[in-house]
Amino acid sequence: MSLVKNLIRDYGDFKIEIPRWELPDQGVTALWGPSGAGKTSVFRLLIGLEPCPSLSWEMQGVDLAKLPLSEKRLGVVFQSYEIFPHMTARENILFAGKARNVDAAILESRFKELIEQLHLNKCLDTKGFRLSGGEKQRTALARALIGQPRFLFLDEPFSNLDAELKMQARQLVAEVICKHSVPTLLVTHDEEDVKALASSRVRIENGRLV
Repeated sequence: MSLVKNLIRDYGDFKIEIPRWELPDQGVTALWGPSGAGKTSVFRLLIGLEPCPSLSWEMQGVDLAKLPLSEKRLGVVFQSYEIFPHMTARENILFAGKARNVDAAILESRFKELIEQLHLNKCLDTKGFRLSGGEKQRTALARALIGQPRFLFLDEPFSNLDAELKMQARQLVAEVICKHSVPTLLVTHDEEDVKALASSRVRIENGRLV
């Protein structure tokens, strides 16, 4: 279990106010709620994209909130996937591992494992701007996992996929997360995502957990 405390940020017309939140250290926790409830703000504050001076996030004796972004070791799949368009799928994935200074032998082993699990063999040499939505999502997940993250974030990871692809993608993502045993926070407004992936859920309304 990791402990989030004093996740508080006043935006003027809206306030995130989460004084204490225990996050499981295994499985997928869904942060679920309607648009405008504060999900994206919580996600951005936790990963360090927005400042939150009061925040502490204790995990295995380390306060992640006090570490620089480069040292937090968080894996993130953004809603828009944020694939580098000029790089191939292979280059996108390996770039993340090298940026985390993953040992070369471990990097090669994890790369092979992830592309097999995520069925990426056929698009490895395709430039990012030519990847389909499903390929971008799977590339983004491989990129998030290759750096051996201590925690994984999935921000509305299926919202850009059509209905048929969503069903397949949910099953695949659930299987891969289980295999890698990385604690995960799924940020979503879609209850079908929660049903398919989450081992626990927390609802957010007006910036507060309910």
